[in-house]
Amino acid sequence: MSDPAGQPAASRRPGAAQLTSDQVWRELAKAFFAVVGHTTPAGEPRSSGVMYLATGRRLYVVVDKDSWKARHIAASGRVSVTVPVRRGGVLALWLPIPPATISFAASAVVHPAQAMETSPLRERLAPLLHKLAPVLPVERRASSAIIEICPEGHFVTYGIGVSLMTMRDTALARGRVPVS
Repeated sequence: MSDPAGQPAASRRPGAAQLTSDQVWRELAKAFFAVVGHTTPAGEPRSSGVMYLATGRRLYVVVDKDSWKARHIAASGRVSVTVPVRRGGVLALWLPIPPATISFAASAVVHPAQAMETSPLRERLAPLLHKLAPVLPVERRASSAIIEICPEGHFVTYGIGVSLMTMRDTALARGRVPVS
């Protein structure tokens, strides 16, 4: 038997976060950095940090179209993603407070940047291109690709929707909600 958030009732503990997928999507929309894991065509694991934009229940990343990220992700179409969520405010300057995290498996499609220029997504991706303008000049956009990441299954979280004190109890700080 499951609760409305999709968590088995027996696995919930009193005091644990009662997360919803909407809460997780709001956190993803506020963040902009993620670690994307994938495999090479030979099956070797790889990961790298990326800047992203979350819109329409998807994440978008701009990369060089000839980069190993674009080639490897296009070959498999599968990635894992972990988004660190900074917590602690000023307190984090004095105490070693780890970030909260949101992790998930996803399908990924690599689009040539030019294809997105004529896409209805162009308007929604404009903030990402604007954010990247200092590092991605207009003349480099033609040599770029956009990776569209579509989360699947469940978000696995740590420290999302709980207090800093609650983060000390791993069982209470963990969460698992359907992507929906």
